[in-house]
Amino acid sequence: MAPIASLLPSDSPRIGGEDGEHVRELAELDASLPPIVVHRATMRVIDGMHRLRAAVLRGEELIAVRYFDGSDLDAFVLAVRLNSTHGLPLSPIDRASAAARIIRSHPHLSDRAIAETTGLAHKTVAAIRSRSAGEVPQPDTRVGLDGRVRPLNAAQGRLRARDLIASDPKAPLRQISRSAGVSVSTARDVRERLRRGQDPVPLRQRRAKKFPASPHRDPAAPEAGDRYTADSLADDAVAALETLRMDPSLRFTEAGRTVLRLLDVHVLGVEGWDRLVDGIPEHCSVAVADIARSCAESWREFARQLELPRTERPAAAE
Repeated sequence: MAPIASLLPSDSPRIGGEDGEHVRELAELDASLPPIVVHRATMRVIDGMHRLRAAVLRGEELIAVRYFDGSDLDAFVLAVRLNSTHGLPLSPIDRASAAARIIRSHPHLSDRAIAETTGLAHKTVAAIRSRSAGEVPQPDTRVGLDGRVRPLNAAQGRLRARDLIASDPKAPLRQISRSAGVSVSTARDVRERLRRGQDPVPLRQRRAKKFPASPHRDPAAPEAGDRYTADSLADDAVAALETLRMDPSLRFTEAGRTVLRLLDVHVLGVEGWDRLVDGIPEHCSVAVADIARSCAESWREFARQLELPRTERPAAAE
């Protein structure tokens, strides 16, 4: 418990301040309210201003608190995260304003990490970051949702992995991943590319960064297996699925809902697949890969049938 008189107003992400009606509703509740969160160093409220105002209306002098130990900047990020997940929701303007502020104070956080904190779509965060690019120096790496540091220039990470593999061909993938600052799946892809005589940097990344081809690459090696193709298709599929979810002809039929549920499970962005690959133990990799290929064949046959004229599609079993 802390004396209410000792607390300072929050550095709130709510541009318009507290909602008076919500404060009165809380004050009229018979049940005790959850503890508020307070920044210990400044005694400033991080989360719970509505509850604090309600306690004042009730005439209370003490209030239950949980303390946060950290910087002022981290306290604001926590305030946004807590206000985005419970209580009175933040408005879209509040969320966008908070995202812009976090981009300025924590530019090393990835768009998806900031989106998770603010409740915005990661593409919205990317657009906000793009508008403030001239004001905020951008670091060479970003911290993702999983807490891992990844380089903005993926080509540099791949070249570091290439050099590590060249110096120690038998080094474990996880060791290469940590040292190069790339995912385990990327380290594995680089190793496979080197084994096949391909450039460790996919064609799309070389074009995007105007990166020269590796001098170690066999010019005759095909680029058809480039990882960038899978990455691009995965991102396109995520966007297409968002559109399909809004189509009533799918949402309001049993077959449509079933397909949407299946697609929702299988369609992941690039980072999502990387996290799954990293989480599979080595001794399970072959079995999981075999099952994944089997599922892929089933989906490929499903796609082939969908592309047939309806009159030529096989009849459903009775």
